[in-house]
Amino acid sequence: MRRREFIKIIAGSGLPWPLAAHAQQGERVRRIGVLIARAAADTETTEEVGAFAQGLAELGWTIGRNVRIEYRYAANDPETIRKYAKEMVALAPDVVLAAGTPSVAALQQSSRSIPIVFTTVTDPVGAGFVDSLAKPGGNITGFMLSEYSLNAKLLELLKQIEPSVRRAAVLRDSLNPAGMAQYGTIQAVASSVGVEVSPINVRDAGEIERAVAAFARSANGGLVVTGSASATTHRELIIALAAQHKLPAVYASRFSVTLGGLISYGPNRVDQFRRAAGYIDRILKGEKPADLPVQAPTNYELIINLKTAKALGLTVPQTLLASANEVIE
Repeated sequence: MRRREFIKIIAGSGLPWPLAAHAQQGERVRRIGVLIARAAADTETTEEVGAFAQGLAELGWTIGRNVRIEYRYAANDPETIRKYAKEMVALAPDVVLAAGTPSVAALQQSSRSIPIVFTTVTDPVGAGFVDSLAKPGGNITGFMLSEYSLNAKLLELLKQIEPSVRRAAVLRDSLNPAGMAQYGTIQAVASSVGVEVSPINVRDAGEIERAVAAFARSANGGLVVTGSASATTHRELIIALAAQHKLPAVYASRFSVTLGGLISYGPNRVDQFRRAAGYIDRILKGEKPADLPVQAPTNYELIINLKTAKALGLTVPQTLLASANEVIE
């Protein structure tokens, strides 16, 4: 069976996996919890969950034989995230996979003992999840999303693909400490590339629409969409607004470009979930999160959508095309 077909079969429903069969006599069935801040139906979520499940299967974990997985998807609602975190702790899983800073924070508030492996967290030290990247020191470890310097790269790419940009609206989650730090990093380099930046909060659809429309009234503008669960939730709206107002936009996630965004640069998030299966496996076999160093991304991707560039009247520099991992035509 092809990998993509496997992913669709096991992750397409977005529901908790039931036991497919009784455990073999005498074999212990381990329980894994998965708490994801985004919605189950999100395309990105489905592919990430599928990669995690495939990673577990390759390590010998079979649903119904030696493992059971409980999924919770919070659709980026803070109250739901906290509710599901408490539910997850009450289930007493052997280990929890937590995707996104809000998920980890909610779980940490509910338990300081259940092992937690995170993915797509930007600043685990600053958020107080771990003591250091090399020595986490507690019950939490995992895979950080990126260095803050990535956000400076996003602004530089915007300027490369549209040199006339003089103003950039930075879409970030103001309620997430990482969102404020992402904006600060972009601010720090803005003057060096000749761009004036201003923030737009991404937690409310109406606010996004109003802010982008107001920003687009002046010329020579572009958008920088930083990575966050909120940006993912409103991804299609942001892409549509960029097209409507003829604004070049750069994104932190490749999925935005496959849906019609202009350009993205960032780590391969699906790969993080696959690698997380390895840490889950090691913890189930007796290792402690405190002894497993937080890992940085190893695979960054530059994706360009030429169809969107053409609609915006842009000619993509050959230097960018040559360095792209994927070009959508």
